[in-house]
Amino acid sequence: MQDKASVNFEPRKPKHHTNSSRPSTPGGKRRFGHESDRQMRSQSRPQSSQSHPVNGKSGRGNMTMKPDFDLFIKKAKPTTIEEYKAKLSFVEHGLHENLIDALHAKNYVTPTPIQDKVIPHLLAGRDLIGIANTGTGKTAAFLLPLIHKTLSKMDRRVLILAPTRELALQIEGEIKGLTQNSKILSTIVVGGMPITRQIESLKKARHFIVGTTGRTLDLISQRKIDLSTFDAIVLDEMDQMLDMGFLKDIKKILAGSKKNRHLLFFSATMDKNIEKVAFELLTDPIQVSVVIGQTTDNVEQDVIEYSPNEDKIAILADMLQSKEVTKALVFENTKHGVKKIEKTLLAKGITVAAIHGNKNQNQRQKALDDFKTGRVNILLATNVAARGLDIPQVSHVFNISLPQSREDYIHRIGRTGRAGNTGYAFTFVPKGLRR
Repeated sequence: MQDKASVNFEPRKPKHHTNSSRPSTPGGKRRFGHESDRQMRSQSRPQSSQSHPVNGKSGRGNMTMKPDFDLFIKKAKPTTIEEYKAKLSFVEHGLHENLIDALHAKNYVTPTPIQDKVIPHLLAGRDLIGIANTGTGKTAAFLLPLIHKTLSKMDRRVLILAPTRELALQIEGEIKGLTQNSKILSTIVVGGMPITRQIESLKKARHFIVGTTGRTLDLISQRKIDLSTFDAIVLDEMDQMLDMGFLKDIKKILAGSKKNRHLLFFSATMDKNIEKVAFELLTDPIQVSVVIGQTTDNVEQDVIEYSPNEDKIAILADMLQSKEVTKALVFENTKHGVKKIEKTLLAKGITVAAIHGNKNQNQRQKALDDFKTGRVNILLATNVAARGLDIPQVSHVFNISLPQSREDYIHRIGRTGRAGNTGYAFTFVPKGLRR
């Protein structure tokens, strides 16, 4: 989608929308829409808005934040991404020739800021926390030096942990792309896929194992993974790991690893919780922060207010059929909610894909691949798609249910407004809550 300050949006108006008070423009048309290398230092992130239970239930899985109109309604402040002049080329960083060939094949010419600043520290074996926006080459920032060191010493082993299956698969795909002309072997260990196949894969020594914490612990308990053999461990999207309550599992995994293992944290944000864990688990870590503006600077944000007698899904269907919606992510908190929306939209002749807990991994991956490649332009998802995944050119994000926290909201809408483009985010809110 082209970068533009605003877009006139004129959806078709079904009869049941006549009383809607959704935002409109004066014409009656609805507007649609530095290097910071340093030793550990705090970098705050916004505190979560107060949450309340859905249907009287408790627990984070059933909590949503209270509507925050100051957060949900904001004009985009387009930021110009200045061309970065790397200090060193990939060759000058001293990367292995096999990696250089793989990078050229992918048309990766010069390092991104996070890659340029992280690679020297990882080649030197420093424990590190890397903070960078999603979509800035964060994955390659840790993969390139780790693959280089493995190519130079083929008995090295690396364990990479991610919060979701989808992100783990994305990382392992990157490894395969960077090592296809070498003897490096990798595998994936995640839930939602047959564990027997993963056990079979582990019978052959793997240089890189990428997994989620739950399945990794299962295989450790079955003695299929020996933690003492890993020279480096990477925790990707550490902020989400902590949000999802994985700290106990992480500590259990690290407790079984080598004392002198190389440990890396990567995250989109940095707060006191991550800092506390880092001081506890990392050895003399260095922090590299490459954050370009705020995640939401390029996102035009607004609310869709609806009354009890209005059908949210019908309103959503109407909006999705606008010509301005070229690629949309729709977030719903529950898998049952996603299934209901999917069924309704398909019945209206709107082609969609969906990812949620009831889909097996092959179905989830196919839906994600179809959305990335443009075979499907609308993806329905629970929060699994909100963080870490590289989904280019998303024009719109719709929160048909309120996020569970302020952080969840920021990560959801951060899927749009990337690469210098203006994105649009709309959150559905019941009428009568605005003061």
